[in-house]
Amino acid sequence: MINYGMNGKVALVTGAGGGIGRATALAFAHSGASVLVSDVNATGGAETVTMIEAAGGKALFQACDVSQGDQVKAMVAKAVEAFGRLDYAFNNAGINNMGANEYDDDVWAKSLGVNLTGVMLCMREESEVMMAQGGGAIVNTSSINGLVGNPAQPGYTATKHGVVGLTRHGALRWAKAGIRVNAVCPGVIETPMTAPLAANEEMRKLLDSMTPMGRMGQADEIANAVVWLCSDAASFVTGHPLVIDGGATVF
Repeated sequence: MINYGMNGKVALVTGAGGGIGRATALAFAHSGASVLVSDVNATGGAETVTMIEAAGGKALFQACDVSQGDQVKAMVAKAVEAFGRLDYAFNNAGINNMGANEYDDDVWAKSLGVNLTGVMLCMREESEVMMAQGGGAIVNTSSINGLVGNPAQPGYTATKHGVVGLTRHGALRWAKAGIRVNAVCPGVIETPMTAPLAANEEMRKLLDSMTPMGRMGQADEIANAVVWLCSDAASFVTGHPLVIDGGATVF
């Protein structure tokens, strides 16, 4: 894991109770940033904080349903109250209704609320703080399903395409304010979300076969990309949907 020299900086990570969010919160802390850990899963969020503190980092948990504007406002305010500023934000919270009928009104509405409206609400609050302090960096979680079609999941596909659009909008809107906005587009990643499928040997073979590299990605591989995008090493990168998929979209 690379140390990007983020001492004195503050990062906010949503969906940080496990998987990609937890790995990224740990990666920010490894680089020296204080981390506001957020999730609807209080147990998972607290575990992430414990892991960061055990490694010598600083972290605080704040529960948040990103589809609720008042909760997002409170989350961002808590980061500033606790650590004094907000330099980096990883808007990662999302849901994947695998197996559900996303044309169902309720499923569609929940997908839209968490995956797309949630990103907008986070960007709105984060950008206000970052503009006031003279800059920052935001990364949103999209998906390869935000770049290509998916015949089984209209809600997930539409919202992840929407995240790419919001990312490009934010990059243009806040470029002169010193705020960079990018997205990561993961392929099939080994996380608690995919664990039930991967536990089946035949399904695991299928998941591994979905990329030319012949394996699922790891959460750390996404985390490393997110922290790089926020770091000064990516100072001229904005509005970019970074694909991290083992070659799955090359076909």
